[in-house]
Amino acid sequence: MIANVLVGLVALIHLYIVYLEMVLWDTPRGHKAFKLPPEFASASKVLAANQGLYNGFLAAGLIWGLYLGAAGFQIKVFFLLCVAIADLYGAATVGRKILYVQTVPAAVALTAVWLGP
Repeated sequence: MIANVLVGLVALIHLYIVYLEMVLWDTPRGHKAFKLPPEFASASKVLAANQGLYNGFLAAGLIWGLYLGAAGFQIKVFFLLCVAIADLYGAATVGRKILYVQTVPAAVALTAVWLGP
């Protein structure tokens, strides 16, 4: 139960990131969230939407794993590992904040899934 709640939280975090990257990127809220100058946000809007789509696939995989219940164990593990690896790369190349906001929740959820119900 706790593992599924944590997996759901990671999925929700990534759905919010999808919204930020695909919808709010070139708005004052997007500029603030990603510390972007408006000119850069405007010029990189299509790239951000593509990045958002990838985050959507991560969230979709986690939701799929939740939907399958116990049979979704391997899917949850796979997508949580994908999230953790992508977020580690993001933390190393973009900013340390990603480590705390995305990687830590994914690692905690992964641990809970491995430990079982």
